[in-house]
Amino acid sequence: MEKEIITGLMAYGMSGKVFHAPFVHAHPGFKLHAITERNHKHAENDYPGIISYNSIDELIGDEKIELIIINTPNNTHYDYAKKALAAGKHILVEKPFAASSAEAKEIFNLAKQLDKKVLFYQNRRWDSDFTAVRQVIESGKLGKLSEVHFRYDRYRSTIGVKSFKEEPVAASGLMYDLGPHLLDQALSIFGKPDSFHKILGKNRVDTKVDDYFSIHLSYPNSVNVFVHSNMMVVDALPAFVINGTNGSLHKVRADSQEEQLLKGMKVSDPAYGFEAVGTEGKLTLIDEQGNKTKQDIPSLRGSYLPLFEAVYQSIAHQQTYPVTEEQVITQLEILEA
Repeated sequence: MEKEIITGLMAYGMSGKVFHAPFVHAHPGFKLHAITERNHKHAENDYPGIISYNSIDELIGDEKIELIIINTPNNTHYDYAKKALAAGKHILVEKPFAASSAEAKEIFNLAKQLDKKVLFYQNRRWDSDFTAVRQVIESGKLGKLSEVHFRYDRYRSTIGVKSFKEEPVAASGLMYDLGPHLLDQALSIFGKPDSFHKILGKNRVDTKVDDYFSIHLSYPNSVNVFVHSNMMVVDALPAFVINGTNGSLHKVRADSQEEQLLKGMKVSDPAYGFEAVGTEGKLTLIDEQGNKTKQDIPSLRGSYLPLFEAVYQSIAHQQTYPVTEEQVITQLEILEA
């Protein structure tokens, strides 16, 4: 890499420690220069020599920083994005990008005026399980698709401690938490739907926000895509179910990166990104005579480094970033409807 992009990270909680800092540090095109830690100062232990600011305003004010990663609570993304752009920084913004499409368009317009990059952290495009499913869909093996399900279920019956997710403020609730992941995966394959229908639910005791959603995306030629998430699922269904005229594919959610990073595994570890044995996709095909064949679909190694490579190439060499403004606008129009 001929140029290091000097990078600042707005927060060093779970997302900063797991999803951002390890990859900025591992990619030769970035220098992890500074971070914001309001209370506890831990970043220096992990990244000796890093600057730890007490406030986001101090981070934004650092003239050396070229790129700021905005990984703060959902309802702060809009304000921080504008502040960072106004200070002359490129930005990489966590999901959800904003609370509304109107906010997103305002940020995009500001970035164009200032000639700065606005990039989107949609890391689940690079999950091992999703990339395996995508390869099967794009291979055409399943024939004409009729029904596609992407699920992200878990069991969390109690109210969480993060108020920006649990209080009825902008961009709160499960739909704004996991909806951006699932919608981005669907939009990256199928594009903008002709129409959509959304159902929300509240099932946990004393919940103030949605903890269930199901969104039906309708596409031409009777292709129906469903994205679902439920916080009250004890025994999870396959995360990916795709049915077509030639067969079906079932795949459990098995990407290992988050779990490995939480345990302290380095991105450079030879075992990083590989799924556990037994989590292969199950592809069943049927021929014209009605004969069925079954096949395991192993996943390739998962890695979020290609996302950061795309960020680097966008800033350093003006290459097109794979997650587009149009996709983010469509995503937000569905979330806010």
